[in-house]
Amino acid sequence: MTVPDPRPLVGEPVSLDLLNTRWMLDGARQDLLTDTEGLAVWLRANGLDERFTADAATLRHTLVARDALSGLVDRPGDPAATARVDAVLGHGRIRATLTAEGPGERPEFTDLTWGPGWTAARDYLDLLLTAPDRIRSCAHDACILHFFDTSRNGTRRWCSMAVCGNRAKASRHYARTKEN
Repeated sequence: MTVPDPRPLVGEPVSLDLLNTRWMLDGARQDLLTDTEGLAVWLRANGLDERFTADAATLRHTLVARDALSGLVDRPGDPAATARVDAVLGHGRIRATLTAEGPGERPEFTDLTWGPGWTAARDYLDLLLTAPDRIRSCAHDACILHFFDTSRNGTRRWCSMAVCGNRAKASRHYARTKEN
């Protein structure tokens, strides 16, 4: 039986999707990665389930990577946060390859249990190279989700217009009607 993904926002780049394994629901913090079953859900959601195993060591290392990324997203440029992400990246490398299809790259790991966390940290580097100003936190005060703004004009503010955007609109409307 496949366990459904309970998170309100999925489909973000793998680094931000790892951060989004924590979210708020009715004022209470939720966490998908409390056990290996939740890790299996996250691995499957990101197409990593055929390369990596949802076991205790992989969960432990993925949580280290999530905490490191969270620190860096919350405090860009912070030397300690940067060092923590760099330490995660130290558990793998990109190996150049040449196949019948042409040149390529393949990740290699000192310990395969670091694979998912390393993959997320490596993805974050790609986002920083692509458009660091498009890595965002949801603008709603009660939301802790992150997203990569792919809107044409780069002005997306909410993880979801249907959820947080509507909450903000309703809040503003309530405040205006209460004043009258």
